[in-house]
Amino acid sequence: MIPLLPMSAMSELRRRARHVVGPVLWAALAGYFGYHAVQGDRGLIAWYRVTQQLEEAKATLAEAQAERTALRKRVNLLRPDGLDPDILEERARLTLNMVRPDEVIIMIPGGADAARAANRPALIEGWAAGHGLTEAP
Repeated sequence: MIPLLPMSAMSELRRRARHVVGPVLWAALAGYFGYHAVQGDRGLIAWYRVTQQLEEAKATLAEAQAERTALRKRVNLLRPDGLDPDILEERARLTLNMVRPDEVIIMIPGGADAARAANRPALIEGWAAGHGLTEAP
């Protein structure tokens, strides 16, 4: 059997509980919001991760923009209205696998030359002869 408390002891417990419950609830509420301010989906840790991802994305964007600018310059050099003879010769040499008779070739086994030789297009004899180029060995 549960011992019964006198009425004065019961009212004393209620009075003290009333003074304790408020601060305990406020502390629990502050702890809840404090935890979520740091650990939540939009808390400080998540903000730090998003900031790092943003910096990485900005670096990637800067690299891509620099590459795009370089490629745009090379494309502009190949346009008919501003054709650069050096760029044209470079592209023709790479595509046709051709060299001048007085140049020295250093072959690297299994290098880019082997892959390019397997896929090179037909030799354009007239253009090559007119520009002093011969087929690379």
